[in-house]
Amino acid sequence: MLSGPVEMLHGRLHVPRSASAALLLLIILGIMAGVSNMLYEPAQQWFAAAPHTVKIIGKKIRPLAEFMNRVDALRNSAGNIGASEHPQSRAQAPASAPEESAPAMLLDATRGVALSTLTVFILTLFLLAGGPPMLARMTSALVSDLESAHVLSVIEHVRREVGRFYVTTALINVALGLATGCLMMACGMPNPFLWGTIAGLLNFIPYAGSTATLILLTLVALVSFDGLARVVAVAGSFLVVVVIEGQVIQPLLVGRRLELNPLLVFLALWFGGLFWGIAGIVLAPPTLVALKVIAQRSHRGKPLLDFLSPAAPLVPPLIE
Repeated sequence: MLSGPVEMLHGRLHVPRSASAALLLLIILGIMAGVSNMLYEPAQQWFAAAPHTVKIIGKKIRPLAEFMNRVDALRNSAGNIGASEHPQSRAQAPASAPEESAPAMLLDATRGVALSTLTVFILTLFLLAGGPPMLARMTSALVSDLESAHVLSVIEHVRREVGRFYVTTALINVALGLATGCLMMACGMPNPFLWGTIAGLLNFIPYAGSTATLILLTLVALVSFDGLARVVAVAGSFLVVVVIEGQVIQPLLVGRRLELNPLLVFLALWFGGLFWGIAGIVLAPPTLVALKVIAQRSHRGKPLLDFLSPAAPLVPPLIE
């Protein structure tokens, strides 16, 4: 996604790739810092009210908690029927390890995030600064010139299609976040644009992101409001916006050529989160999109194209 602007600056304005890459990454970091600064105060207010929120949640789910406790008690009683206790055979409980202090845990988490961010920043800078010449050298060292040219052509198509797909998706998600914030403000939700930002960010994860946002907004509405009507209004309004975005705007602006099988998307998100955590979840959708573009440009890509598509492939394989 980022190589497009770098190549444009290098080709049209003759700016060195390294300088373009550094400038682009600094702009992205600046935007992230500005958004974080804008959301800092609402998030701080929300976390400051967290103890009171927990009390309200506990009060509202108390009947369910009591029911589950009774079920657990009955299950434990049934499991202990006929069991004889032998005090002499009881194993001594191991001594518990000393708990780590909260500042130390915070320092460890912050250090890990900082090191990961720095690693991604440096790796992205090197990849963008290398550009197509680096890819050409790598492919020519492994395959023949003819195959190398085909590989470079496929990589260029992947870069262009995936970049176009995610730039359009980013604009759609920004609009979704603004619409969600305005709707939450109209419904009387606290910190409406905080929830709008969360909705826009989570919507980058297909299916699971909008579902998680719907659950989150419903829970916040349950805590914030006493009447059920306002809770239904919050959940229903967001559901309507998501349906319009997914069924009308997304196919209209992005097109159907990069649609994926929903089951494969779900499995990719699950396996990505299982093996690589948040990074795996973020990388799963563009990986599937790249595979579909490769299948469209491959001589033998029709089986993979059929496998990745939600139905029969909507476009024939583009062989070059």
